[in-house]
Amino acid sequence: MSGTSVDSIDASLIEIQGNKLDLRIRYLLNISYSYPEKIRNQILKVAEGHSLSIEEFSKLDEKIALTFVDVVKEVQKEFFPVDLIGSHGQTVFHRPPVENIMGYTIQLGRGEIIANFTGIPTVNNFRAADIAVGGQGAPLVSAVDACMLGHSRYHRCIQNIGGIGNVTYLPPRCMDNWFENITGWDTGPGNVLIDLAIHKLSRGKHFYDENGDWASQGKPDYQLIRKWLNNTFFHQKPPKSTGRELFGKEYLEYCWNDAQVYELSETDFLTTITELTAISITNSYKHFIQHPIDEVLLCGGGSHNLYLKERIKHHSPYKTMVKTTTEVGLNSDFKEAISFAVLAYWRYVNKIPGNLPQVTGASYPMLLGDIYLPF
Repeated sequence: MSGTSVDSIDASLIEIQGNKLDLRIRYLLNISYSYPEKIRNQILKVAEGHSLSIEEFSKLDEKIALTFVDVVKEVQKEFFPVDLIGSHGQTVFHRPPVENIMGYTIQLGRGEIIANFTGIPTVNNFRAADIAVGGQGAPLVSAVDACMLGHSRYHRCIQNIGGIGNVTYLPPRCMDNWFENITGWDTGPGNVLIDLAIHKLSRGKHFYDENGDWASQGKPDYQLIRKWLNNTFFHQKPPKSTGRELFGKEYLEYCWNDAQVYELSETDFLTTITELTAISITNSYKHFIQHPIDEVLLCGGGSHNLYLKERIKHHSPYKTMVKTTTEVGLNSDFKEAISFAVLAYWRYVNKIPGNLPQVTGASYPMLLGDIYLPF
């Protein structure tokens, strides 16, 4: 798995047994593998709208796949054999459906290359089947969240903070029709605006705000935040999804120009961007969830931003506990990689749908992913 932050490729090796939600999972190995800088920079440029020729596009697709192959080989140095690969790929473009126009999404990293260079069956291109029946193609791991993080009594929000934020709301299993009442959506910016701001303010020296230390020193401007929260995405009802196409470099520059009018210091600007991220997440709970939330469980790179975590807790409705998924037994850094391993298992072994139509807006439950067998 490599998310919209493009900070690393995360790989998890797990052992799975069982069927549907009744799975027994044993966690064996987690590794993070950095992209070569040249490939990472090219991915970020494409995701920000830079043009490529078809030949350049195909070469990038292959380079990403071969980098994923290198990651598999690193895993195999520790454990062998590997029976199945689930590869999310690298998102470079995501357009949600609009009116009568279907959505469109591109994840690079050809599954056939991974399968044939590793000799291991590979499932990838998970989002296409959901989009083909009118879905957003995101968030895609809500059923996995229900499997691994559902609780008998607690109302939980599983909040992933990658480049883009997304949430799965899990009602307690004791409720009637609890599975049918699961909801989820993209909440908006996760790390993306914070990371872009750090890169801008540090003159290219840093890529993220470690622990949120820099942002914690400033004062947010709520007048600016109220203006930014007027963006139509924040008020759109789920199902909904977004990406760098909306919350990317251009959006950050829009925010930066606004901040100059208000004469914010650089530190206060970063604090304000972080506060926007926290409030956009918690406002979505207030607007779209009818029940008091007992726990918010954070995962993804943003779960390490302690200041952001504190601000999410501050703005959360009710007396909500804010933790990481690591604190309840599921590694927060590798939760998304583990989720796509489960989706691959459901597709290849169980042969059952992986999407939740009430989350993505799809017309039907669908088998997710293309299967590639090595020749």
